[in-house]
Amino acid sequence: MIVLWVVLGIVALLLIAGIVSYNRFVRQRQGIRDAFANIDTELRRRYDLIPNLVETVRGYQIHEKEVLENVTRARAGAAAATGSPAEQAAAEGPLVAALRQLFAVAENYPQLRANENFLALQQELAVTEDRIQTSRRFYNANVRDYNQRVQGFPSNIIASWFSFEEEEFFEIEEAMRETMEEAPQVDFTGTREEAAPPAGSPPPAGESPPPPPQEPPAQA
Repeated sequence: MIVLWVVLGIVALLLIAGIVSYNRFVRQRQGIRDAFANIDTELRRRYDLIPNLVETVRGYQIHEKEVLENVTRARAGAAAATGSPAEQAAAEGPLVAALRQLFAVAENYPQLRANENFLALQQELAVTEDRIQTSRRFYNANVRDYNQRVQGFPSNIIASWFSFEEEEFFEIEEAMRETMEEAPQVDFTGTREEAAPPAGSPPPAGESPPPPPQEPPAQA
């Protein structure tokens, strides 16, 4: 009788452990889907910014027309990409390269680089790029933890019974951080100190020179 209770206890513990492991797999898989949705949101945000950027650059009649065509074509290809996360990440490669080339060309046009709309779009793209990389790292961390459980014992038993398969990583290049310039800093306080003129230099126009120092009276 005691042996029977021991066996039933072991079976109950194994059943509870299996249920806990299964539920954890479900939560992890849902977490991966939510994390990928965050990546997709930021990618769509970048797609929305690119047409405005292209139109701003086109207004300056740059000579490298093929650069704008490459950006437009790469954006269309990336936005239309479907399939696994790895396949969608691969579609981002040409867009990343085209954007890098566009910002490299912009360096040759000082008026374009000083345009407020261009600077604002450049800053928005830089912020979006940071968000994409943050979302990508979070997604890949979830995938790594999930895949370790799919492969490891004894959780791989539950994974094989209920068809929990390994998920793909989302690997894209950290696109434009080294080529994007930060927006210039502007001093709105009006309190910046001016450097003192060198000794012996003439006073600025409209100002009279300082009076000469007074000599002390002679002692009697």
